[in-house]
Amino acid sequence: MSVDLGELLVAHQKLADADLQRARRVQEGTGESLDTLLLKLGLVSERDLADALAAQLSLPLVRPADYPDTPVTNGIISPRFLKEARAIPLAEDEEQGLIVAMANPTDEYVLSALRLATGKTIQPQVGIPSELEVAFERLYGSGRSAMGQIVDSIGLADDLTDEEQIQHLKDLASEAPVIRLVNLMVARAVDSRASDIHIEPFENRLKVRYRVDGVLREVESPPSRLSAAVISRIKIMAKLNIAERRLPQDGRIQLRAQGKEIDLRVSTVPTLWGESVVMRILDKASMVLNFEALGFSPRTLKRFLDVLMMPHGIIVVTGPTGSGKTTTLYTALLTLNTPERKILTVEDPVEYQLEGINQIQVKPQINLTFANALRSIVRQDPDVIMIGEMRDLETAGIAVQSALTGHLVLSTLHTNDAAGGVTRLLDMGVDDYLLTSTINGILAQRLVRLLCTHCREPYPALPELVEEMRLYRFVEAHDATPKDTITLYKAVGCEQCGGTGYRGRAAIMEFLLMSDPLRRLVLKHADATVLQAEAQKEGMDTMYEDGLRKAVAGQTTIEEVLRVTTQQEQEA
Repeated sequence: MSVDLGELLVAHQKLADADLQRARRVQEGTGESLDTLLLKLGLVSERDLADALAAQLSLPLVRPADYPDTPVTNGIISPRFLKEARAIPLAEDEEQGLIVAMANPTDEYVLSALRLATGKTIQPQVGIPSELEVAFERLYGSGRSAMGQIVDSIGLADDLTDEEQIQHLKDLASEAPVIRLVNLMVARAVDSRASDIHIEPFENRLKVRYRVDGVLREVESPPSRLSAAVISRIKIMAKLNIAERRLPQDGRIQLRAQGKEIDLRVSTVPTLWGESVVMRILDKASMVLNFEALGFSPRTLKRFLDVLMMPHGIIVVTGPTGSGKTTTLYTALLTLNTPERKILTVEDPVEYQLEGINQIQVKPQINLTFANALRSIVRQDPDVIMIGEMRDLETAGIAVQSALTGHLVLSTLHTNDAAGGVTRLLDMGVDDYLLTSTINGILAQRLVRLLCTHCREPYPALPELVEEMRLYRFVEAHDATPKDTITLYKAVGCEQCGGTGYRGRAAIMEFLLMSDPLRRLVLKHADATVLQAEAQKEGMDTMYEDGLRKAVAGQTTIEEVLRVTTQQEQEA
């Protein structure tokens, strides 16, 4: 059974064949079942394993809503047996007998014991172990969660000197309960599709929040007494100095969680009540490097690709932190990545490794800055250069010189809109005539949450709203829908989206194509508002308009568009 299960996971691309062979070699030494080993090694997620098991055995997969509100068997089966067997009765039926959720529905010992105890036919279904655990604690236990159970097993020592406290924290952070606690926090974040984990100590509590689809959501947290132990464990994993608590530190963790290769970028800063930690989750498996999936409309994509295929010049992607700029640049690099082109990047940090592209990690501590790295890579005979961010005049100056000498340069800036990119570079000190000679286009973007397709609800837009936002502009010309019957969608919330009504994100964009009229305005040092108006006159869709188009198409909501665009952009 185990071998078949492994092959099934490989066939469904949930497990690499090399990982399966590695797990089998470990299995020979330990004698454990393959499914248990795959979970322990982090090679597959509980859900993927349960899906494969359900498919293999042709059994239903139990959903969280399927677990009963009260125990089903009225004390006939001891809770201790159910806990050890990882089984929970779901319902009794005269025809079907007893329906039971099981982590391992092939366990004949458990099935026989249940038959003997109840005198009924047993109908097994596949349960996900973590969901079984939660349901068991609710039905038969103290109501303690998995995190609560781990916390109960951790003790702390008091009245230690600073040096003894540091050693004690090292020991504690290396013990199984704290390791399991941190691993549980990371696994839950990955399972929730979070992009960041925020761990924040306060006077009387430790707050843990996940950023899911761009919005922070508070989750179950360990007690405040474990703040130092949890943060020390994370610092040890990231190879940071746990004795240094007065200065910010940055590190990186590479691990397997839920069957995925995960990179965690770790940042710590000292706060009033301890160190605040933020972990950015870089999930290589879920990264989509496809222009349409990122949110490019056909019109914007055509304009962008036309500029991308130019042999030299600068393309700038702008937007706030966490707006998907780097993902857009990576997608552009993959489009350019052919055997005829040499591509070099300078990044801080290198977020994802791209095959066939030479990526350089900035290291300020050894004076490998953006500017110093750029001076060297120009002598490497590149065709395309990607600069993680133009942070100062020196970096921007080298980028301009590279573009003037026949290189295509891609980079990012932090500005609110596309026109603001021009004024930002001028403010940095880049000469206007050099700017107009090298900038080919500026793409501005922000991320909006996408509606969950399982639970979104349509509703007719109010005529006043249609008129105020001129939504009829975004209805196809061949569509005979009257102006006052435009359909919009609202977020509802279901099991699939965790009750938020949204699942996933896409970018809303505007692409400023540098034209001769715009170059003349730049030379006159016109402000961003004038540049924006000229770009719109030449056919640029603003981020606000792109967002409304996505709302009318049912991809997002009007509220989301208004959340991420400013009042000035909405009035533009």
